Amino acid sequence: MYTIKRHIEPVVERRAKNSKAILLTGPRQVGKSTLFNHLFSNANQVTFDDDLTLAQAETDINLFLLNNPIPLMIDEVQKCPSIFNRLKIIMDKSDRLSCFYLTGSQKMQLMENVSDSLAGRISILDLDGLSLREINGIDFNRHFVPSQEYIQEREKCLKPYTANLWDTIHRGSYPELYANPEREWIDYYQSYVRTYLERDVNRLIKAKNYTTFVRFLTATAARTGQILNYANIASELSVSEVTVKEWISILERSGIIYLLKPFSANVLNRAIKTPKLYFRDTGLCCYLTRWLTPETLKNGAMAGPIFETFVVNEILKSYANEGLDFDFDVFFYNGKDKKRKNDKGKTVNVEGEIDMIIQENGILYPIEIKMSAMPKTDMAAEFDVLDGIPDKKRGIGTIICLIDRKLYLRENLLALPLEYI
Repeated sequence: MYTIKRHIEPVVERRAKNSKAILLTGPRQVGKSTLFNHLFSNANQVTFDDDLTLAQAETDINLFLLNNPIPLMIDEVQKCPSIFNRLKIIMDKSDRLSCFYLTGSQKMQLMENVSDSLAGRISILDLDGLSLREINGIDFNRHFVPSQEYIQEREKCLKPYTANLWDTIHRGSYPELYANPEREWIDYYQSYVRTYLERDVNRLIKAKNYTTFVRFLTATAARTGQILNYANIASELSVSEVTVKEWISILERSGIIYLLKPFSANVLNRAIKTPKLYFRDTGLCCYLTRWLTPETLKNGAMAGPIFETFVVNEILKSYANEGLDFDFDVFFYNGKDKKRKNDKGKTVNVEGEIDMIIQENGILYPIEIKMSAMPKTDMAAEFDVLDGIPDKKRGIGTIICLIDRKLYLRENLLALPLEYI
């Protein structure tokens, strides 16, 4: 049931009108087929979750397409890789637009097939779970960047929505939980792990048993907001580091986690090159780490990392909902490039971190995420490590926190409430 308007909707409609095919990727249950059904109700629809339909497509693709004429919507299209070459032939023989609407929950796997067969013929978009803007009915769809122009535009439609913040963080972002508010949280996520994750992800991971699979998911969830340490996870699970790398890759391409890349510049020669891991849905992360109520989460040991995870995801969703690829625009920094004098007056390198760096139009915007209602200037102590990077300027620094109003801490340092994302 389509109950909450998705911000990516006009982008999908526009791309579909100008493409022969459109591919919508994203994790299971974020509403890909629901969105297509809402926008393109005239299209024939099939799903490769249906074994009989999949078998026909694999054994006799011509008969399959004869029984399912265009415009055709195919759900979980990655399950039949052989179909991509056939779709290519059909599109090459016709000038007709809006022939195929495809969805898939294996992003990187799909990209391999698409790049081989449909390059230049298909428009690709990502759909995530619901954003705070969507949940609260805020009609604003620009990606977050803390520039003066963005802030002025955002202030035209601000709406306080942090009163029930921890309820939202704990509930997660899957549309079903908002379309059906009576659905029990623990029942939903228990079913999600046992059906979609066990069926889709564990089939690719091929863990020896279900317990190993769940232990891996839990170990990964417990490290959300941390720099990825393959060896540490491997030791906990008693598997090889190579195995953990393969499993992490599967979680990433299934949309369960996101690996935030480190910012790279020649002058930052002491920066850590390892990515930072974030779960894409905080509700699933809470379920796996056994924070079973919003109250225990808010006061628990993982409140800070999960709050940071939530904010990072909201920023990423603002890009995706505008149809933008954020992989080239968002980073983090951790390293020892900053110099300070120790007690003996000797200059030494000290370790520091910037939670997120947004790069836009040659400007670097450093962002710190704090679960605090009292932001301080020393929270941004590492921002000046970005000064002096060739061909880049440092924009205004931002501390995203639980403050209730915009507050300048310095001329080039701003504290922002979550409402500004």
